[in-house]
Amino acid sequence: MTDQDEGVSTLAKQGSITFVGNVVNGVFGFAIVMLMTRFVSPSVYGLFVLATSVILFMQVFANLGLPLAIDYFVPQYLDKGEYGKAKGVIVQVTATVLVTSSIVAFVLAMSSEAFGQLFREPSMRIALLLLSVTIPMLAIYNVLLTSYYSIKKLQYRVIMRDLVRPIVRFGVTAGLLLVGYGLLGLIAGYVVGLFVAITIGSAVFVYKAWDLLSRNLEFVAPGPLVTYSLPLALTSVVFVLMGHVDYFVLGYFLASDDVGIYRVGYMLGSGLMIIFNSLSPVFKPLIAESRDDIALVERRFRIMARWIAAITLPIAIVLSLGASSYLAVLYTPQYAEANAVVALLAGAFLFNVTFGGPDGSLLQGMGYSRIVFANTLTLFGANFLISMALVPIIGIEGAAIGSATALFLVGGLTLFEVYYLDGIHPFTRDFAKIVGAGVPATIAGAPVVYFLESDLLVVAGLPIVVIGTYAITLIVTDSFTDADVQMAAEFSPTLEKWLPVGPFDR
Repeated sequence: MTDQDEGVSTLAKQGSITFVGNVVNGVFGFAIVMLMTRFVSPSVYGLFVLATSVILFMQVFANLGLPLAIDYFVPQYLDKGEYGKAKGVIVQVTATVLVTSSIVAFVLAMSSEAFGQLFREPSMRIALLLLSVTIPMLAIYNVLLTSYYSIKKLQYRVIMRDLVRPIVRFGVTAGLLLVGYGLLGLIAGYVVGLFVAITIGSAVFVYKAWDLLSRNLEFVAPGPLVTYSLPLALTSVVFVLMGHVDYFVLGYFLASDDVGIYRVGYMLGSGLMIIFNSLSPVFKPLIAESRDDIALVERRFRIMARWIAAITLPIAIVLSLGASSYLAVLYTPQYAEANAVVALLAGAFLFNVTFGGPDGSLLQGMGYSRIVFANTLTLFGANFLISMALVPIIGIEGAAIGSATALFLVGGLTLFEVYYLDGIHPFTRDFAKIVGAGVPATIAGAPVVYFLESDLLVVAGLPIVVIGTYAITLIVTDSFTDADVQMAAEFSPTLEKWLPVGPFDR
C-alpha cells in the first residue's frame, strides 16, 4: 500500500491525544461523582444535577450555535491561505456570544425562583443564582474548544478541558465537602474549575495560535455563519434538552434522589462516548475539508466506524453484564438500583456513536446542518414522549428506555441519510468481523457475573475475560487491515508491530 491517506494519520494522532485527555477527564469525572455520592445525599446530588442541567440548557440559547461555525469555516479558510478571514470568524463569534450569553445569564437569574417552584425544590433558586455566572463562561469555553478543533491542535484542548478543569474542580469540591459545605461546595467547585480552565486555555491559545491571531483581521459576511449555525443552534437546543430531559421529567414526577440515582447510571452507561469524543473533534474538520471527494469521505467514515466499534463494543459488554457490581463498588450499593439503566444505555450509545455519533458529526462535516437539526428534533421528541409515558409507571427505567429508543432511532436515520444522499455506508466484511467478535466475548463473560458472588471479583475479573476473548477472536478471524496499521502507528509504534498484518509497502 503506497498511497496512504494523511487524514487517517491526523485522525489517529489527534484522536490519541484526545483519548488520553478523555481518559484523564473521565477518571476525574467518575472520581468527583464518587466523592459527591459519599459526602452528600442522593437528594442533594440530584438537586445539583437538576440545576446544572438548567444551566447547560440555557447556555445553548446564549451562544446561538455560533461556536460550531468555527470548526467548519476556519479549516476551509486556512486551507485556502485566508488567515485574516479565519481570524475574523473567531473574533466575530467571540464578540457575539459574549453579548448574548450575558443577556441570557441575567434572564436566568431573574427567573430562578420560577424554576424552584416548577421542580418543587426551594434550594434550586439559590443554586441557579450562583450558577448563572457560568453561562457567559461556558460560551467562551465552547469558543476555545472549537477554535482548538479548527486548527487541529487538540493537545491544547486537552490541557484546558481534560486536565486543568477537572483537577481544579475536584480539588476545590473535595476541600469544601470535607469541611461540610454540601451543595455550596458542589457549586463552588463547578464555578472555580471552569474559571481557571478558561483563563489557562485562553493564554495557551493566544500563545500557540499567535501566527493566526497576529494576522490582519478580515471580517467575513455574517450571512453564511448564521445560515450554517442557526440550524445547529436549534439542534443544540434540542440535543442538550434531550440530554437532560430525563432529569427534568424525573424531577417533575419523582423525587430528587431518583434524579441522582439515574444520573449515576446514565454517567456510567454514557462512558462509551469516550472513543467517539476522542475522534469526533478532528473527524468533522477532516470531513469538511474533503466533503467534495465522496470516496475519501466514505473511506474515512469506515475507518472511524470500525475503530469506534472495535474499542467500544467490549466496554459495552462489560458494563451491560456487570452494571450492578460496578455501581455498587464505584459508588454505593444504593446506586445499584440503576443497573438496568446502564445496560440499556450502553447498547444504545454503542449503536449511535458507531454510525455518526449523537451530534451528527459526519452530517455536520458534509454541511447538512438542517438534517442534523431534524434528526435531533426526532431524538428529543422520541425521548420526551416515551419518558413522559413510562416514568410515572416504571420510574427511572422508563427514562432509560426513552433515551435508548431515541438513540437507536437516530443512529438508524443517520445511516439511511448518508447512504441516500451520498451513497456512503460503513458496512464491509472487515466491519462485520469487528461486530461478530462480540458474540464469543459475551458468552465468555456471562459466567463470571453468574458464578462470582463478590462484586469486587466481578469488577476485576469481567474486563479481563471479555476483552481477552474479544482480542483473541479478532486475531483468529484476521480482522486487522492496513488502515488499522496506519492508525496504530500513530497511536504507538509498539502497537503497530503487534498487529498481525503485513507492513506497508514503502
